[in-house]
Amino acid sequence: MLLPPKVAHGVADGTMSVAFRRWKKQAVKPGSTFKTVAGVVRVVSVRTVRPEKITKIDAVRAGHPDPDSVRKRLAGDEDWTTYRIELAYAGEDPRVALRESADLTPEDVAAIDARLERLDRASSHGRWTMRTLALIGQHPQRRAPDLAELEGRETAPFKIDVRKLKGMGLTVSFAVGYELSPRGTAYLRLTSRT
Repeated sequence: MLLPPKVAHGVADGTMSVAFRRWKKQAVKPGSTFKTVAGVVRVVSVRTVRPEKITKIDAVRAGHPDPDSVRKRLAGDEDWTTYRIELAYAGEDPRVALRESADLTPEDVAAIDARLERLDRASSHGRWTMRTLALIGQHPQRRAPDLAELEGRETAPFKIDVRKLKGMGLTVSFAVGYELSPRGTAYLRLTSRT
């Protein structure tokens, strides 16, 4: 489930705790968690609601001034089910601590090597992990479409690959572009593959 930054930060600081979505089929389950720009968010409960029954209190808890504003923003077909999702902040994104951990042991390096090797083997476009890390290191905070073009790739699949590196704590995403994290910088330095 994607949350806009305003809502994610609202859940993190406690000013928001509800989201409304219109889905053909329920897309989240109670107890599930997902990462946002503000940290990890947990789904507390999910229930169906008729759009005309959305309350003012819930609209405000979802970051809207009133129920009409919520209804106007519901995406999807009108005959789909509307869900009220109760949300709670579950803590910092573990990738933040991971990407800051630059004191890599030989075991850490071997584990990163193994994961990158698996990603390269599973790729339909060949070995890309080290090339992408080096590219980000050479062009910090450069637009993703520019980086993808340098690699001769489409932007969307390129961004998906970079997210895999981010999940390993090797890169940091910005509003525009990426940088190597301290962990990613240390990894490249230790493997002498810069």
